[in-house]
Amino acid sequence: MGEALREAHKAYRAGEVPVGAVVVKDGRVIARAWNQVETLKDATAHAEMLALTAAEEALGEWRLEGCTLFVTKEPCPMCAGAIVHCRPERVVFGCPDAKGGAAGGWINLLDSNPPLNHRCEVVAGVMGEECLAILQGFFREARERKKLERGAAAGDGDG
Repeated sequence: MGEALREAHKAYRAGEVPVGAVVVKDGRVIARAWNQVETLKDATAHAEMLALTAAEEALGEWRLEGCTLFVTKEPCPMCAGAIVHCRPERVVFGCPDAKGGAAGGWINLLDSNPPLNHRCEVVAGVMGEECLAILQGFFREARERKKLERGAAAGDGDG
């Protein structure tokens, strides 16, 4: 999870929502990624999606059997769907997402939905406080920037 957090810090520095992901096979990181939605102007460029694609490329195979995906925040439904199709053995995430999480938040697409063709072991809360702290810091700073911008814009009309 420490490696995934390093990826989240890259996202933070780039002005992206700070989520990072790594894929591990046989104790070795085979792929790493961070959120790049704004950078790539692509709503699907979540850390998990990019890490899964990189892992498939590294293995030369779309099935990620025997792999573990580590991600700093609970995967959303889009990412959870991709995870099901890629078939990793396990997903480990840091902080939960009660509103948008699909690995136990408001729904669990990874291990409790019988119609889907694959189930993953899910481990939640690994380094959860650290993963939550970077997200909270990012959004706190974003709110402060917005407040300052509104204040500056309100002052533009004076004079």
